[in-house]
Amino acid sequence: MRVAIVGLIAMGAAAVALIAGSGPHRDVTPGIRAASPVSAAPTSVLPAMPPVDPRALAVDLDRAQAIIDDAGSSTVELENAGRFEQLATRAVASAPRAAQRALMPQLAGATASTMRADLLAVGALARLAVPRVSLPHWRIVSPPPPATLLRYFRAAQSRFGVGWQYLAAIEFIETKFGRVHGLSTAGAEGPMQFMPATWKRYGYGDVHNPRDAIFGAARYLVASGAPAHIAGALYYYNPSADYVAAVEDYARRMRADPRAYYGYYYWQVIYAKRGGAVILPVGYPKLRPAPLRVQTVSR
Repeated sequence: MRVAIVGLIAMGAAAVALIAGSGPHRDVTPGIRAASPVSAAPTSVLPAMPPVDPRALAVDLDRAQAIIDDAGSSTVELENAGRFEQLATRAVASAPRAAQRALMPQLAGATASTMRADLLAVGALARLAVPRVSLPHWRIVSPPPPATLLRYFRAAQSRFGVGWQYLAAIEFIETKFGRVHGLSTAGAEGPMQFMPATWKRYGYGDVHNPRDAIFGAARYLVASGAPAHIAGALYYYNPSADYVAAVEDYARRMRADPRAYYGYYYWQVIYAKRGGAVILPVGYPKLRPAPLRVQTVSR
């Protein structure tokens, strides 16, 4: 299965590059710089731009974690918290090690676990990213509601035995839960990024249908050795040790804290191109990309 890195999508806090191979398939890269889009997330609960002071950042990250873990949080609160988490992770990932060491002891237990997992995933995906000169020929659309996707992930788990967290992590990395509509440079398509030949063998229905694509991914993973040998199956999905590590990092975090899914769900599509990263908003390309402002997190 050959791998072609298509572009960078922000995978969480870092810029992610879409990777597409002969398996279903996809990609990624990264970025504690405080980053903020021109049109920021709602600011009623958290600041749009993460603070540069580690102590203030720790307080806001703990608040974001509490919102994500609270089943009573509203959609607006979850969106705000998830986007803050994404931008803060991006900032932390690009900060000097001294700044990271100053921040981590100040985070609450769950927040620290989330940040560690996100930084590991971002670092792994960063090694796969190849910045592009021009913007991608994609459409950015609203994904299905989080509860709907979670129902599909759990249904696939019940049918095929593959943990729903792995399926969620794959779609998160591949297309930000279906926000990205467009072909990879290798021709992969759909929310789970299947190559046509692979979909023909393991998929049923429409490769662009979220449920069909998720079930197809689970079917492909089982054929490749999951759930007993999930790491090997993930490698078949995308033959990259870094990709496997990133999927496992996100999946492990969602296993430890299922509510983490709701934070990741609201991460935006950030495209890293030469000259600076931009957010591709829902409605792109009709809506213009929003450039990110970046500030370095202090020690």
